[in-house]
Amino acid sequence: MIFTNARIFTAEGYKKGRFRVECGRFTDVVFEENEKTYAAVSSEAAASSHGTGSAERRNGEPDAPVTDLEGKKVLPGLIDIHVHGAAGADYSDGDPTGLRKMAAALAKCGVTSFLPTSMTLPAETLEKVFRETAADVKEQAEKETPGPGAAAAGRDVRARVLGIHMEGPFLSEAKKGAQNGAYLKDPDPVLFTRLQAAAEGLIRTVCVAPELPGALPFIREASRCCTVSVAHTAADYETAARAFQAGASHLTHLFNAMPGIHHRAPGVIGAAAERKAVFAELIADGIHVHPSAVRMAFSLFPGRIVLVSDAVRLLGLPEGSRMIFGGQEIILKDGAARLFDGSDGPYPTIAGAATSLFDDMKNVIRFGIPETEAILSATERPAASIGLKEAAGRIAAGRSADFLVCSEELDLLNVFVGGEEV
Repeated sequence: MIFTNARIFTAEGYKKGRFRVECGRFTDVVFEENEKTYAAVSSEAAASSHGTGSAERRNGEPDAPVTDLEGKKVLPGLIDIHVHGAAGADYSDGDPTGLRKMAAALAKCGVTSFLPTSMTLPAETLEKVFRETAADVKEQAEKETPGPGAAAAGRDVRARVLGIHMEGPFLSEAKKGAQNGAYLKDPDPVLFTRLQAAAEGLIRTVCVAPELPGALPFIREASRCCTVSVAHTAADYETAARAFQAGASHLTHLFNAMPGIHHRAPGVIGAAAERKAVFAELIADGIHVHPSAVRMAFSLFPGRIVLVSDAVRLLGLPEGSRMIFGGQEIILKDGAARLFDGSDGPYPTIAGAATSLFDDMKNVIRFGIPETEAILSATERPAASIGLKEAAGRIAAGRSADFLVCSEELDLLNVFVGGEEV
């Protein structure tokens, strides 16, 4: 398949051009130098057809179908590295059917790859969940042997699991938020090794509160095999600084479940901001973080903000919906998931988000962040933060053909995963 007349997103902004998709991957990605050359190439490829037609033969191969995108924007597929659930499905249930439902729902929202994120649960439950994930990823990979007609043959087109984000249980009681305090533990390398084995190496991010006993040696060890993120923590500046020196390179949902910045106590945020190798997650639903603080975050962490949804199973469900999350009942109230206490009160404890990463990206633009910065923070930077900078997050030859077609106003029109339309 050849796509012409595209405005392809790059780190320098949009560039006019065309690209080819073969066997689920981008092959030729050509940026045109000027309007005259662009028009000539597009006209030749489209062969006088409107929409889909035929292109010139290449090395004697059969004609490839052509889609004229008519100047629409083409973005890399979004990468959500912190998402718990969607459409009623919760990753921590350990149900492969639920994970697939979650992946399908995310794909419809423009997320083409993700890290399903676990909650603080008993070790035995996490082990079961991670083992099921490893089996599901393996099964999906076997089904996704790319080739012409794969979709017609019944291949399931859904967001791709890039690994696992293990948010608990090595978190602080003082900043646990909606995490279940009954299952919190001090950092335990033996337990982590056991869970990583169950996951068959799929854990790409593990969270830890650095003030807990044994945190620093844990960070040194775990950072050898995955990203270590400082999370749900009451640590002061000095403790956080030691954690980053030990190998932590990530900050979970900036501003949430951590001390705020004070000019005499800069805390975790100050320690992370001044270390240029540390990425910071940001939830931009307009509820977790005020728009002014969103703008502040992009200033504090230039080129290092990673947008995440932190969405729970209430994503896509109507206001007032109630479900179980991490062993606790939550309700969708005023656009966010909150712990439900059985009353008609305000339910102040936020228990996750209910907006998609695509909507968060658009919110960031609405809050005043340049479009290029917002898109990079939902594509290239998430990939870089989990060690996949060369594998995902860009439209480039050799990479999986995960991309979005959008209008000028960034309305989502089409989603492609591995070259197949969702």
